[in-house]
Amino acid sequence: MYDAFSADYDRFVNWAGRLAAEMPFIERQLAAVGARCVLDAACGTGMHALALARRGYQVSGADLSAGMVERARANAAAAGVAARFEVAGFGELAQRVGTGFDALLCLGNSLPHALTPAELAAALSDFVACLRPGGLLLIQNRNFDAVLARRERWMEPQSHAEPDAEWLFFRFYDFMPDGTLAFNVVTLRRVGGGAWVQQVATTHLWPQRRAELEQALGAAGFGQVTCWGDLAGAPFDPAGSPNLILSALR
Repeated sequence: MYDAFSADYDRFVNWAGRLAAEMPFIERQLAAVGARCVLDAACGTGMHALALARRGYQVSGADLSAGMVERARANAAAAGVAARFEVAGFGELAQRVGTGFDALLCLGNSLPHALTPAELAAALSDFVACLRPGGLLLIQNRNFDAVLARRERWMEPQSHAEPDAEWLFFRFYDFMPDGTLAFNVVTLRRVGGGAWVQQVATTHLWPQRRAELEQALGAAGFGQVTCWGDLAGAPFDPAGSPNLILSALR
């Protein structure tokens, strides 16, 4: 899915608005542990990593999607920013990217791509291996406690326009019998006043609840787990928060 979506991902996300809203909170968390060397796991097109690199952090990014990593490297080159990007998924980060990081970020609802408790445990064990003692883990998931309680299928649509083309993006879940979610992204694109062309991409997620994640973090060896409801630092409300933000220390 993400290889196919990588060409349009930076059109889908309003990065100027998102980074302005999220970076102050992220930097406060990094400052609390004196972090300078950061790994952005599941980095996508690299925008959080590049924002940190601009601020003087030593940053590496990793993603299982080769298309996303290619786009991240192109974004770094276009911005003239030094950051390392590697193709690596959960469970292979320490081996392929390295260890001794002060902080590891796993943002953008990426951790739910670990589809079983065993896969989640392997991912968190890999995160432990990547971090120095006392290092910070910062996770951003959707608030699946609320999604599951309300059977909430649809997310807010996104749009993007350029002088010669425009895009519409629609995202929705299908609730699968095994408890996972099929995450669908519908992309509509038209050039000039022409006909809309449609593309649909699907992947699967495990809708991890707060209690499941806190238990898994403890089992992996993380401590001092704290929760928020978004990357502005709002309190977590299981019934209403858009996100579940978790910080923990190795």
